[in-house]
Amino acid sequence: MRIAFFSDTYLPSRDGVVTSILLTKNELEKLGHEVIVFAPAPAKGEKREEGVYYFRSVRFKKYQGYRVPIFPTNKNEILEKLDVDVIHTHGLFFMGLRSMFAGRTLKKPVVATFHTMVSDAIRYYNFTPIPDEIADKLMWIYVRRLLQRSEAVIAPTEAIKKELMTYASKMRRIEVIPTGVDCDRFNPNVDASEIKRKYGLEGRKVILHLGRIAREKNLELVLQGFVLLAKKRSDIRLLIVGDGPAKDYYIELAKKLGINESVVFTGFVPDTDLPRYYAACDVFTLASKFETQGLVILEAMATGKPVTGINYRAVAEIIREGKDGFLFNENPESWENAIIASLDAPDDIHRTVVKRASEFSNTKSTKRLVEIYKFAVEAKQARLQGKVH
Repeated sequence: MRIAFFSDTYLPSRDGVVTSILLTKNELEKLGHEVIVFAPAPAKGEKREEGVYYFRSVRFKKYQGYRVPIFPTNKNEILEKLDVDVIHTHGLFFMGLRSMFAGRTLKKPVVATFHTMVSDAIRYYNFTPIPDEIADKLMWIYVRRLLQRSEAVIAPTEAIKKELMTYASKMRRIEVIPTGVDCDRFNPNVDASEIKRKYGLEGRKVILHLGRIAREKNLELVLQGFVLLAKKRSDIRLLIVGDGPAKDYYIELAKKLGINESVVFTGFVPDTDLPRYYAACDVFTLASKFETQGLVILEAMATGKPVTGINYRAVAEIIREGKDGFLFNENPESWENAIIASLDAPDDIHRTVVKRASEFSNTKSTKRLVEIYKFAVEAKQARLQGKVH
């Protein structure tokens, strides 16, 4: 099949959506399919990927590193020449709208993956003068229509599926297909010695947070919890891997809390090095309530590491309390207790987490996605022929 991916974010920006796109694209191509990406153009002078069709864009002032494709384009003509079988939108906003226009104009099926919880995003990135509460309602009116006009909707977890059903109950079809983890790349045999030497982590217990550093990731909770833990354990270090618009804010917060000497901010690290950073930790932690899946949790599990996560939505669905790690509530004491429980967990937890990660195989997820594409093509044709409504 020939599939067009539409996305509001793409390289050189890095976030969970981009990671999901790259993983899925790679696996689809292994299975013999062709994937063509349509994305906002990067800033002038930044690298462009060959074979990607870019929409002219402007900088999104509310979020460092993101671009907004607000200009008219001829992409429908390009899509028509490419003769794609299905349009798969990974974006809900500008690119989601464009995917719908393209699908209607070219009579192609559209599949939508719901990566970002709209209500949460509005709180942080409302770029309009409209109050957040009203903007949230207006956004859901738009998103509801987008989802209900798609031939199929992909939710990364059951928790997200249930929420979407309350907002858009008339979706034609909704399936849970998580982004799969590459268990060959992330595995318990990765050597972390170089990373530990680089950051002076030898002989230390290491807690890892990995991902884009933004306010919605709730790193305040991690840092506040670490203040409590550091008072009891002098051998503990917190390793924060990644970059983002709130990095300087969190560096300053660590200084104010008096833990800056025990907290390491690595900044951006190449994607190829990520397995070694997971391997360097003793416990992985994620306090974000923004996640629709939390792929980083699965990557840590695949590397053999117990995980701690906020007891909320998708994160609470992936982590099985006491088996793969421990859940915490939104207070520093609960976070501290979850970390201690993970550090003191029996050794067999390292085998349990690897087995759990294998249940989310990228190959398995992508094969299920192909079945959805086939359904979407058939359903679209049936509707065009007037066989269904």
